[in-house]
This record gives sequence, structure tokens and C-alpha cells, in this order.
Amino acid sequence: MLKTFVSTIVSLVLFSGLASQEKKTLYTHIDSHAGTYRDVAHKIWGYAEVGYQEVRSSELLMKLLEEGEFKVERGVAGIPTAFVASWGDGGPVIGLLAEYDALPGVAQEAVPYHAPIEGQKAGHACGHHLFGTASVAAALAVADWCKRNKVQATIKLFGTPAEEGGAGKVYMVRAGLFDDVDAVLHWHPGSMNNASASSSLANKSAKFRFYGVASHAAVAPQNGRSALDGVEAMNFMVNQMREHISSDARIHYVITSGGEAPNVVPAFAEVFYYVRHPYREEVQEIFSWVETIADAAAKGTGTRMEYEIIHGIYNLMPNETLGKVVHANLAVLGGISYDDDEINFAQQIVNTLPERSQRSLASAGEIAPFEVIEKGRGGSTDVGDVSWVVPTAGLSTATWVPGTSPHTWQAVAAGGMSIGHKGMLLAAKALAASASDLILNPDIVAQAKLELGKRTGANFEYESLLGDRSPPLDYRK
Repeated sequence: MLKTFVSTIVSLVLFSGLASQEKKTLYTHIDSHAGTYRDVAHKIWGYAEVGYQEVRSSELLMKLLEEGEFKVERGVAGIPTAFVASWGDGGPVIGLLAEYDALPGVAQEAVPYHAPIEGQKAGHACGHHLFGTASVAAALAVADWCKRNKVQATIKLFGTPAEEGGAGKVYMVRAGLFDDVDAVLHWHPGSMNNASASSSLANKSAKFRFYGVASHAAVAPQNGRSALDGVEAMNFMVNQMREHISSDARIHYVITSGGEAPNVVPAFAEVFYYVRHPYREEVQEIFSWVETIADAAAKGTGTRMEYEIIHGIYNLMPNETLGKVVHANLAVLGGISYDDDEINFAQQIVNTLPERSQRSLASAGEIAPFEVIEKGRGGSTDVGDVSWVVPTAGLSTATWVPGTSPHTWQAVAAGGMSIGHKGMLLAAKALAASASDLILNPDIVAQAKLELGKRTGANFEYESLLGDRSPPLDYRK
């Protein structure tokens, strides 16, 4: 029944002459401002501000929205760089997500060979400079279209910081900022064009801190208690635990502090853990086991342990109803084509990729078939929490050379030049077109809400995996 309804709606959307003509207006608006959007994205690429420190990046996007007659509320959910920009009144409330945080340690010039930027500590290796700019471009285009055609709707652009490990959206969901939204659209940079209704991995992270007793490691080791021993004991037991958990689970850690000198027994040590699984319930169970191990490690090494939850996010909830609408628009728009200079740049990037990752450059012009992927794989995103409280759909476009992995210098390089900009503008058009479909066809939104209710269950009540902690505004400092 659901598939029949969705197919009917998509057919109406695709073959409606009015809808097609209106979408051309949206595309023209985006194209006419393309130079501005490229400039904004490149500035944010250069700022490369990490999570919760995106002061200039967020301000640049807010300024653009205010110039487009959006009302901007700054510093929402207790986060200085988070914002909600609103346009319109009444009608369906359509939300668009915008990210703009960079990753530490991946600073790279926009060239097709490894060239770190000296003195720069971060880079846009996940393309969030493109993400935020395209979503703003789509919001401005839809608002302009509504205004010109006297269409009643409310557009909300959510400026969401610290997606990379800071879970900015979770605090915004927890604060009730999405409570009045009917549907949410988002996108993400990538190396292919895809609008499947996909899930992701739920994720919970924490910094485990061990406190020991300092002493001279040679003269009086008996007087010391090594905090590093606590960390290493914990890591050993967690690695033993891996044999006895689901093969779908992922556990990663880094030792962020292990002492200062070999001849001093470390009085403090810290290890940062991520626990992931396709389902949040499993994440909670595995994380509880990790907590038990940390307690045992402290007892066994004569140290004291405390931990701080850094982030916790739900798995993405697929929505086939919305997903098929987004896919239909992406399919009509088509993929990315390279000019001669871009082909030369892209081929040089391909030559730096592992052979198993290399793909034809022509695949940037293709649209992946639509799928519904119920079980998460790959990475995690705080969009997951949004998708459990509001019907949500997204897409990715080829902003990177085919075969490129996120969080790499190759992604930073392509995102800083025309290949990334082309994918950004394609995403903006697909988002704008999909938003117009939801505004013109309220039955789609109604069916998407029914689907969400069936997937979450009648008794579902959202509860953050973060508990009541405040946003970790200094987690990247």
C-alpha cells in the first residue's frame, strides 16, 4: 500500500507541468546567485573552523539568510554557533539542515597532490562548507519562489554546528526546535549521486579519565599508581570483549593523554572511545559493558576513573515516502559533468587513491538506483536524532572525485575547487525542488508522518542518548 502511494505521488510530481515550470524558476534563482554561493563556500573552506568554534562560518551563512529576508535566531539550544533562520508564516513547515564544521588535522591546498597548508590545524575533509552553503541556497530559492507565487509556507534553515563528534543537532532536538516542523531535508557531500532512504550507525562516545599517583618510575615505583596502566588495562579488556559482541558493532579509541615522561609514573591519562551499531539499543548495551570494564580497570590498577559523555546519536530513520521524492528530483537533474581542467585534476586525484577505491570519472554523471536501506552501515550522523522526531530525507552528490573517501586530503582538495562547487549547486537544486514538491503536495507530508509513526512505534518517546549534559563547547580545544 505504501509503495503504491509513493509511486503515485512521485508520478504526479514528475509529470506535473506546473511543478516542472516552477522548478525551473528555482533553478534559475540558484544559478543566478551561483557566484555568491561559490564565494561563500570557499570562504568557509578557508576558515576551516572545528565544532562549536564556527564563529565566522555561521555568521557568514546567517548574513546571507538575513539579506534574503529570513529572521535569524542566534545561539539556540545553548550553542553560540547554532541558529534557526525562518521565512514565511503558515502552510507546511519545511526544515533544511546546514552544517559547517571542519575536521582537525586535515589541512590541504586545493591541488591534486598532497600539500598540507602550513600553520592550519583543520580542513573541510567532510565537505561541510558545501553542505551549509547549498542548504542556504535552497532555502533562499524556495522562499523567493513562495513569495513570487504567493504560496503559503514556512521555511526553516537550521544552522547545526559540530556534526563531527559534537552532536550539535541532538541538543537542538532536545530543546524542541523541531517540534513544529513537518518535514526535514538534508544532504551530504560525497563521491556519487544518491538519494536512497538509508539508515546509519548509532553512536555513543565518552572520554574515560584515569587518576593515579605520580612517582619516580625508577627510585620509588612502589609509591606510584599509573593512570596509564588504567587506560591500557581498559583497552586490553575492551579488545577482548570484541569477540563477544555483534559483528555489526564498531569500537574505536585513541589515547588522548598518556603521561609526560617515561621516568614519571603518570598521574593522569585519558582515552576517548566511540561505540557504534546499527541500532541504538545495542549501542547502549555495549557502552554499558565498556563502562563496567573501565571501572574494573581502575580497581585493578589502584587508580580512580571518571568519564564524560561527549556525544550520543541515533541511527538514521529511513523515510521511503520522502526519499522517493528527493530521488525523483535528483534523477531529473542528472549528475556532474567535468570540463577538461576538471578531468585533468580528477585523474591526478584518482592516481593517489588505492586501486580498490578507484572508479570511473564518468560515474560522477550517474544517479544511483533508489534503495531503502533499513540497517545502518558506514558512519554516523546526528541527523539521526532529527529523523526520529520529524520525517527526514537526504541525498549526496559528487562533490569529490569518484572513489574518494571522506576525511581525506583528497576530499579537502576537490571541495576547494570547481568539482566541489558543481556538486554543491546540484544539491541545492535537488533540495529546493523537493521542498517545493512537499509544499505543493501536502499528502506527501501526511504520508511521510504516517510512515515515521509506523517505523518508530506508537509508544516511542524521544530521549537523548546524551542525558541532560550541556553541549561540550570545548571538546575540540
